[in-house]
Amino acid sequence: MRTQVAIIGAGPAGLLLSQLLHNRGIDSVVLEARSREYCEQRQRAGMLEQATVDVLREAGAADRLDREGLVHHGIHLRFAGRDRHIDFPSRTGGRSVTVYGQTEIVKDLIAKRVDEGARLYFDTPVTAIEGIEGDAPRIRFVRDGVEETLDCDLVAGCDGFHGVSRPTIPADVLKTYERSYPFAWLGVLADVAPSTDDLIYAYSERGFALHSMRSAQVSRLYLQVDPDAKLADWPDERIWAELRERLALPGWTLDEGPISERGITPMRSFVAEPMSFGRLFLAGDAAHIVPPTGAKGLNLAMADVRVLADACGEWFGSGGSRDGLDAYSDACLRRVWRAEHFSYWMTTLLHTGVDASEFDRRCQVAHLEYVADSDAAMASLAENYVGYAWGS
Repeated sequence: MRTQVAIIGAGPAGLLLSQLLHNRGIDSVVLEARSREYCEQRQRAGMLEQATVDVLREAGAADRLDREGLVHHGIHLRFAGRDRHIDFPSRTGGRSVTVYGQTEIVKDLIAKRVDEGARLYFDTPVTAIEGIEGDAPRIRFVRDGVEETLDCDLVAGCDGFHGVSRPTIPADVLKTYERSYPFAWLGVLADVAPSTDDLIYAYSERGFALHSMRSAQVSRLYLQVDPDAKLADWPDERIWAELRERLALPGWTLDEGPISERGITPMRSFVAEPMSFGRLFLAGDAAHIVPPTGAKGLNLAMADVRVLADACGEWFGSGGSRDGLDAYSDACLRRVWRAEHFSYWMTTLLHTGVDASEFDRRCQVAHLEYVADSDAAMASLAENYVGYAWGS
């Protein structure tokens, strides 16, 4: 086979890139190691910046998002018996965020790509990426038990943290930066209407809790747990009891319901530099990981591929300019590091340290009080949460 852009990975980044390239008249092939069913059922983030909503509309993949997405105009910051609602539009020039699950985005993009006859191959693991320093990259992959090759002009590595793309960059070129946190998130989906209008970010001495949602009928809730926690140690009764304690506020009630899904997610920050080498371009989790506290992971991935799609348009267009491709890594990394800092800040602001002293806790509450009482601090949080313009 041959194509212009070989895309490794059929997560939201790879699928959106394929769609954006198609809209620009650029051919691509998407190779995904997992099954379509796995990709469509994998639970991940669901908080979309306005720029992410806009690019999905541009791609023609936002019909269901516009019908079912839940627009949110702020968050609740809850601590020490206080609840401070931080309004986004009044502090960001009218910008808000939208709740719509990553799982649903993947379903929408797959359906659109399949309907348009895209070459989208599931259960097709890539075994090697060759020739990225030359003019004719080649992908080796296995389909139906047979090794095949795909020749291309460019390679987009959208295959996640554990994929084959990032290790293809020579070790003496690639630099990585990372931080692991001494806690994890236990996340559950519950078949019960949300008990809140906007998300609740709660700090308590028992640990962090987050009340989010996936729809008007489904709640998404998180608890800070030890990094070595086991799901077997967290039956439904214990989860709801801990959520009640950490989210407690006089006069407020947490509605409970059947838990349909659950999982434990480690907390880490990771950045790889550069995000491109030769004809290979990394996007999404292949290049960077953020702790979920700042709701940036999915949005960063979508921003990456929008920049890459524009650069590919310049390269394959009549002018044949490589300027956008050459600037891709630097352009993305400026936004990535900004999001890394915000995610780190939100994480350290709201989580209870494993070895925190009473002095540490008092300082943390003082910091939360400052954020809740300062217009400047609330404006900074709101501006970072809704996201900067992708061109900035």
